[in-house]
Amino acid sequence: MQNTIRSATRMDGVQAPIIPVVGDIIRQVPGTISLGQGIVHYGPPPQAANAVRNALGDAATHEYSGGTGQPELVARIAAKLAAENGIDVARGAAIMVTAGANMAFMHAVLAISEPGDEIILPVPFYFNHEMAIQMAGCRAVTVPTDERYHPDLDALARAVTHRTRAIVTISPNNPTGAVFPEPVLRAVSVLCRDRGLYHISDETYEYFTYGAARHLSPGSLPAAAAHTISIFSLSKAYGMAGWRIGYFVYPDDLTAAMLKIQDTILICPTVVAERAALAALDVGRTYCDHHVRELGTIRQIVLEALSGLGPVCDVPPAEGAMYCFPKIATTMDAMTLAERLIREHKVAVTPGSAFGMADGCYFRVAFGALQRETVAEGIGRLVGGLRAICG
Repeated sequence: MQNTIRSATRMDGVQAPIIPVVGDIIRQVPGTISLGQGIVHYGPPPQAANAVRNALGDAATHEYSGGTGQPELVARIAAKLAAENGIDVARGAAIMVTAGANMAFMHAVLAISEPGDEIILPVPFYFNHEMAIQMAGCRAVTVPTDERYHPDLDALARAVTHRTRAIVTISPNNPTGAVFPEPVLRAVSVLCRDRGLYHISDETYEYFTYGAARHLSPGSLPAAAAHTISIFSLSKAYGMAGWRIGYFVYPDDLTAAMLKIQDTILICPTVVAERAALAALDVGRTYCDHHVRELGTIRQIVLEALSGLGPVCDVPPAEGAMYCFPKIATTMDAMTLAERLIREHKVAVTPGSAFGMADGCYFRVAFGALQRETVAEGIGRLVGGLRAICG
């Protein structure tokens, strides 16, 4: 019998991506409504599709492009950052286009760290962030948040060691829907500046805020450009998840490292996707705002339905993104509950254990894929299932 060469690797310590795990269970139960994956129900503006059609006849579409992104797209991103985020790339920053925001985060971790370093993640975290940190040979240091899932500033400060390289924030937040107040983000930025750390700010859901909540880009703060890495995506706002286009802004002294990483992992962004992204950004956020308003209505229906469960379900305010993150009054572990909801009630959620929540039963409800005609059925199954299983 032939011996195998398989041995233990660093990947053995990285959690399995939860979305495919839940997806496998969903496929076993036809007719399941998924409240698991963070996608929107709409696609990109028609101008993006037209740009792709036009690009197919251009020979340059089929060649390698610039590693940091096509100049026209990079210029358009710079204008957007200045107008909407208050980030002036002329203040010692650089832009790179990537195949989605996850790639931008991976680039950032590799550029600022060496094996054994630490990166601080407020809990609950986005699971792909923890996975990227572990893949880079670093350690994710998890820090609790408060009852509204806002960062605990004292806890963050206590978690910093001589091996810490960055603090990560996500606002609007995945998985909780929290929008971090401006004073909190300012304080995190000052902490990073004073302790010589990078502030990695994931702003994928920048347009998705509801009510009085407002998004702030920490990179716009005074003296923040030198230590802030700001990550953005077109996947959610423009319905372009499958096109895999994101971008990020980083201190220009990281450029040499970023170019090495980009050239090794990607070489260059997909040219045809860049053409689509440029057309979408030319249309602008007015395209997104209509859909965000509709999601605001759906969000309200979801929160009211879950709040109606009373003591069974504790739902902190979810003022942004397309998620809420309730805690369920049960001794059952989150994965077991999630599987029962699929098999017994044909509705899927993402267990909170994937986001680092081990002190109770939590799960993420993603409502971005719902429309007005489907929200009642989807949330009805969830509420009915929770009553039957936990009530």
